[in-house]
Amino acid sequence: MGWDETDPVDATALAWLRERPGTPVEGIGIVTRIWRLARLLGEDRRRVLADAGADAATLDLLSVLRRAGPPYQLTTRQLTEQTRVTAGAISQRVARAERSGLVRRTPAADRSSRAVVVTLLPAGHALVERLVDRVLGREADLVSSLSAADQAALTGLLKALLDDLSVRLGPRRPSQVGAS
Repeated sequence: MGWDETDPVDATALAWLRERPGTPVEGIGIVTRIWRLARLLGEDRRRVLADAGADAATLDLLSVLRRAGPPYQLTTRQLTEQTRVTAGAISQRVARAERSGLVRRTPAADRSSRAVVVTLLPAGHALVERLVDRVLGREADLVSSLSAADQAALTGLLKALLDDLSVRLGPRRPSQVGAS
């Protein structure tokens, strides 16, 4: 492996090899960089959203409703499945967004079920349109130093790694980087 002693990640791997020859360090260059990228990108996204007066949970909720297409409504169960967070987290997100006038909760038309339908309101629609442009535009800018071919290759590699780890490690709900 071509280690660069001036690179902090490579230096960590080299230090382990020096102190514990034979230590498996092949993953350090990948995992540590992904970890650092996730933190940098997460912090940047939080700043972009905070500047727009929103947070990641609100963007996630409104985005799922917006992508559902007209009439921009889903049940809380569908929201839980699509956001991959707990029912309790969805309940809190919906309540907060409802208080802000972004969504409306109503009982499902089928009175025999306990389902609740969440509908994106005009203020929520306007906010998600503004947020998506800011966030996705910023993210496109952040990866623009890579050529289109490199972006496609990296996307494919990350997808393959994520798919494999999802199978090997089992289904897990995503959390903040480093959260337990």
